[in-house]
Amino acid sequence: MPKLIQFSKSVKSVIFWSVISAAFIGPGTVTTCAIAGATYGLDLLWALTFATAACIVLQETVARITIASGHSLGEVIAMRYARKITKYLVAGAIVFGCAAYQAGNILGAVAGLGLIFDINNQWLTLIVVALASLALGLGNTKHISQFLGILVALMGVMFMIVATRSDFSFARFFSAALIPSFPNNAGLLVIGLVGTTIVPYNLFLGSGIGKGQEIGEMRMGIILAILIGGFISMAILVSGTIVKGEFSYSLMSEALSEQLGTWMGFFFAVGLFSAGFTSAITAPLAANITVLSVADTNDKHYHYYKFVWVGVMLVGFIFGISGVKPIPIIILAQVLNGLVLPLITIFIVLIINDKKIIPQTYRNTIFMNLALLLVVGITTFLGLSNIEKGVVSALNINIPSELSLWVMSSISLTVVLILGGLTLRK
Repeated sequence: MPKLIQFSKSVKSVIFWSVISAAFIGPGTVTTCAIAGATYGLDLLWALTFATAACIVLQETVARITIASGHSLGEVIAMRYARKITKYLVAGAIVFGCAAYQAGNILGAVAGLGLIFDINNQWLTLIVVALASLALGLGNTKHISQFLGILVALMGVMFMIVATRSDFSFARFFSAALIPSFPNNAGLLVIGLVGTTIVPYNLFLGSGIGKGQEIGEMRMGIILAILIGGFISMAILVSGTIVKGEFSYSLMSEALSEQLGTWMGFFFAVGLFSAGFTSAITAPLAANITVLSVADTNDKHYHYYKFVWVGVMLVGFIFGISGVKPIPIIILAQVLNGLVLPLITIFIVLIINDKKIIPQTYRNTIFMNLALLLVVGITTFLGLSNIEKGVVSALNINIPSELSLWVMSSISLTVVLILGGLTLRK
């Protein structure tokens, strides 16, 4: 009987934490992973392996911070960094990331509806934004998100079925998943795959729902839930390889219809809309929760902070009616969040090792700190790599690849050493 009870608790914990994996499987994940597969085959599969492992490490850490301190990540940052400039820098980075995601969320939802209905995209944008705003304004988001989340999960299952029908051998799959490769011009997609899996605002969302759980229960739930999300992302990437030519949603729909029948094309459209709409509710809500958690309740402007979600929704609306192509904007949103990630990770490392906030039994072991520092180093390197490529392209200068690699590696290593030194000092 005790084993049965323990198993039941584990299943409930996985379902409880599945909100994290459901939150990062939005239109950004579908688009980024499918394009990676369509453009580079399985060559970028390793990026999802790293991102999934790093996501587990980070989500476990922020949940442990909440369990140990009794406060969410945003509240702990507000307590530890009383000076406004630091805590609002973090909150601003998260809101910026949410706004970038929201542009992709709205465009993704509209693209899904556009595959079903022959209606002007501006009208579809207005409908999506109005419904999402109504749900947020009334506070009735739970049941809507659960229903649409089920549709997204079903779409993920369909992608896994398609992936099993691919021509790739298991040896090729595991080789691509474990051995990094860097095809030409794949840098943005690599950091996009990381950014769409380790969603920065999900770290704040995950810390908030971790209150009251036991450590063992929390770890089991997070590991299994994120692994499921990671496998679905990999399945989407493998499924993207069936698209011939430059990736588009219509081509993806046609390719899936050929694999499983015409109904799959329709289901893909519904799933894409559901992923976009669910995330269009989650992103503004996360931005609002983050700002309120770090804000000073005595601030005379505190009342207005409750409407941060309106600004994030407005960003999505503007991009939706602008007529821009959704895929480039969605990819850019993942990249921007990938660039924000190292900053958030640095704060997490410092907080989890803070003796004044975290009791000894909950603080990181040496192994856990090494894992976090590895995440910081790799994400910093990937971010610097893409910044360097952007600067080089804009200024039309030629820098030897060996030199740029040496510089970025040195900077990343310096960041890790400084952060590691501060951690050891604590």
